[in-house]
Amino acid sequence: MKLLKHLVAAASLSLVAVPAMAASALNDILEGGVLKVGTTGDWNPMSMKDPATNSYTGYDIDVMTELAKDLGVELEFVPTDWKTLVSGVTAGQYHMTGSASVSPARAKAAGYSISYFSLATVPLTLAKNADRFSDWADLDKPDVKVAATLGTTQEQQVKDFFPNAEHTIVEAPARDFQEVLSGRADAHITSNVEAYKLVEKYPQMMIVPVSAPKAPTPIAMLLPQADQVWINYVNTWIQLKEERGFFTDLGRKWKLNN
Repeated sequence: MKLLKHLVAAASLSLVAVPAMAASALNDILEGGVLKVGTTGDWNPMSMKDPATNSYTGYDIDVMTELAKDLGVELEFVPTDWKTLVSGVTAGQYHMTGSASVSPARAKAAGYSISYFSLATVPLTLAKNADRFSDWADLDKPDVKVAATLGTTQEQQVKDFFPNAEHTIVEAPARDFQEVLSGRADAHITSNVEAYKLVEKYPQMMIVPVSAPKAPTPIAMLLPQADQVWINYVNTWIQLKEERGFFTDLGRKWKLNN
């Protein structure tokens, strides 16, 4: 009788395990033949959307193209913005996102892959303000407007870094750097990765020559929090690609180490 109970219990556990496995995004991707990735298309050089062709280019785009190739499936980019990046994952609108800064706030609702790159925050202003701003403290004043984009890690950072300044928070598709270019803000903060691209594209802008960047932060992919099967697969893939130099080569291609 005891043996029969053990066999029934084991069979019940097996039946429970099968649906759990089937519920993984990995199974959905392999069975459906499509990897759906949420991306904002407004983060140079990570993800850039061309409205004319509705196509994407960038570091993230190359990463996801390689992942889809190794999975043997098609790749579909799902447009999203920073304020809905996490909710898109939790609602199942896409299987994962491209690069996102690791933060405790996001980790409350979504899972993360292991990190494959890191960045830090720097302030930008117009070149004509070179004599006015030379370090972080110069921006933390009541007569200074500092911009950030809603839903990004910089939205909270402007409040933490500049408690005495005025904060201008804009919502995508508007961007914080546009506030600086237009004169509606004195400065904005962004990743050092994007900062290099902005000053290259807009010569009238400059990176404030601060003593050191702030908030060194790893970046990773956002994934469904409870889907350990999918998280394990992505982490294994990242580790393999790192060992083979994929991310190093991609960093050189997109000049991420300026």
